[in-house]
Amino acid sequence: MSDWLPDTPRTLTFPTAAYVTLAGADWLASASPHPDTVQALWATRPAAPSVLPCGSVFDVINAPALFGRRMVDRLWSAGPGSGPVAAHRGRILLFAAPGTAQRLPSLLGWEEWARAVPPLLCHGSGDAVTVPPLHPCHASGADAEGAGEAVTPAVSRWLVAPDVRSPWLPGPDVLLWACVRAARWAADEEREAAPQGPLPALTPG
Repeated sequence: MSDWLPDTPRTLTFPTAAYVTLAGADWLASASPHPDTVQALWATRPAAPSVLPCGSVFDVINAPALFGRRMVDRLWSAGPGSGPVAAHRGRILLFAAPGTAQRLPSLLGWEEWARAVPPLLCHGSGDAVTVPPLHPCHASGADAEGAGEAVTPAVSRWLVAPDVRSPWLPGPDVLLWACVRAARWAADEEREAAPQGPLPALTPG
């Protein structure tokens, strides 16, 4: 299971757009029971993060920052790519197909590398997540500049921004593969960084 990668679309170049397109915004808003209200909020406050429900349009797998970035790297370098990905308050949010939040933990339970995977927060039906602003911004914004305060980097931003009306989203099997590959990568790095023991002393022959 660890080496199996499902037959899914393959994208060979990592996306660099850090802002949401109009089509991507339509997709995000469709997760809300009141998409017009969400769109109106974005029109007046495009630099504000939003809270959207999970379970119908997407689930979200929430991973620690380093491990999450390793998952994303594996997905793009050796896998099928990813759906939208965001960084939020020191964690990585991977947008996934609905139902992934329920199935991924049980799949991990059968995987021999599961103990090497840090705790993941799986947001599905009944949960909601904070999504970054549609466009890159500073956390303090214009108000802070006007007040003479230092402008700090945003705590929430897109790494892979949604840019189409129906983005491809990885399912639990693809994210299981990414978890295992990221755990193996971390284990290999630990082995390489471990100090080597002293060389045995040479005895005169």
